Amino acid sequence: MTQSHPRISKAVIPAAGLGTRFLPATKATPKEMLPVVDKPAIQYVVEEAVAAGLDDVLMVTGRNKRPLEDHFDRNYELESALQKKGDAERLGKVRESSDLAMIHYVRQGDPKGLGHAVLCAAPHVGDEPFAVLLGDDLIDPRDPLLQRMIEVQEQYGGSVIALMEVAPEQIHLYGCAAVDTTEDSDVVKVSGLVEKPDPADAPSHYAVIGRYVLAPQVFDVLRRTEPGRGGEIQLTDALQQLASDEKVGGPVHGVVFKGRRYDTGDRGDYLRAIVRLACEREDLGPDFRTWLRSYVAEEM
Repeated sequence: MTQSHPRISKAVIPAAGLGTRFLPATKATPKEMLPVVDKPAIQYVVEEAVAAGLDDVLMVTGRNKRPLEDHFDRNYELESALQKKGDAERLGKVRESSDLAMIHYVRQGDPKGLGHAVLCAAPHVGDEPFAVLLGDDLIDPRDPLLQRMIEVQEQYGGSVIALMEVAPEQIHLYGCAAVDTTEDSDVVKVSGLVEKPDPADAPSHYAVIGRYVLAPQVFDVLRRTEPGRGGEIQLTDALQQLASDEKVGGPVHGVVFKGRRYDTGDRGDYLRAIVRLACEREDLGPDFRTWLRSYVAEEM
C-alpha cells in the first residue's frame, strides 16, 4: 500500500573534492568544471536534478571552487558581446546555466569525507528528505534514475540508494549492498552495506553509485558516526546504521539501475564518456562517428 511521505524538493551536490586523479588539469580548475563535450560535468548533474523536479540545489564546495559559482551566475559582459553580434544561439547556451535552478553554496572546510559533506547540508535541508547527486556519475537523461528513486522514497519512506550490478572483480571499487527482493523488479530492500569490500567478502554484486535520496534522520546518524575508511566520515557507514535499525530513520531501499551511466571520475572512463556523448549528438555525431570509424580502422 502506498504511504504518504513529505515531498522532496532539495538536491545536494558535494563538490569539494580535490580531483587529484586529474592533475595537473585540476591544479587550478575544479574537476567538476572539466568539459564533457561542451558543458562542464557539474551542469549535467544540475540538469538531472531539475529534470526530476528539484530546483533548489545546494553545492557543498571547498577552496578553489569559485568557478562553479561563476558558471551558474550571469556573465553580463559576455552576454552583451553575444547580443551585439546577434549570436542568439550561443547567448541562449550562456544563459541556460544561470537560469537552471536556485543554487546555494556552502563550504565544507576540512575534507572529512562524503558523510561530512552531506552533514554540511543539514542547515539548508532541514527536516525533510533530500537527494544527493555525486558529480562523477553522469546519468543519461533518457534513463530517469533519480525520478524513479523519488517515487520509491515516496512509496516506502526512509532512504533510497542507487545500485548497479558490477563484475565481481570490480566490487572492491564501490560500496556494496546486501539486499532482499521486493514486489518491484527494480527495487530491493537493503539489509546491510560495506565500503569497498574484498571480492571474497562482498555480500552481493550490487554496487552503490552516486545517487541517494535520504531521510533527514541521516544527519543525526552522521553526527554520531566515527571516521572510518581513510580517516573520513563515510556516508556508507551511516546508511548501514539506518538499514540495520529501521526505527532510526525508516528502511533503506535500492533502485537497481540498468540504464546508461557515464563515469567521469576516472580518466579512461571520462574519455569514453565524451566519445559516447559526442557520438549521440545530432550536431556532432554524424561527422564524429565517420572520423572515429576511420581512425579505428587505421589504427587496427
